[in-house]
Amino acid sequence: MGILTNIVAAEEDEFAAIGESLRPVDEWSGIERRGIDTAKIATLHCLLTGDEFEEAVSGYEPVYFAEEGAVVLRIADELMERLATLDEDALELVAVELAATEEYEMEQWEPEEVQAMVMDLADLARLADSQGQTLFVWMHPLLT
Repeated sequence: MGILTNIVAAEEDEFAAIGESLRPVDEWSGIERRGIDTAKIATLHCLLTGDEFEEAVSGYEPVYFAEEGAVVLRIADELMERLATLDEDALELVAVELAATEEYEMEQWEPEEVQAMVMDLADLARLADSQGQTLFVWMHPLLT
């Protein structure tokens, strides 16, 4: 079973509306990817903050469960801040490191795909930061 993931910039109190949405990127600024799960978010968090994986993953408990199976996580402020402030060269290095991690290698993510995701996330983090918003991750299981 795969996962469809939407990462959106929204107001702090909109997590329930995001959870109930059938496709949050239609209603909020965001990106859509397949296969981004909690471990992948936590791995990115570790690369950018220096936190240990177990500590990072425990910080990504769901903030909302929808009846249809969607789960909503809130991206930690420190991860959003790092994404928003790093320049393109630093983000490219992060993408190279991220692509080489077990979480991304096991699912055979192409380095270009990881780099595009990191750049899109950084753009979204900058947008959210400029509007005083938070980043939320909406994950929905795909039946395969």
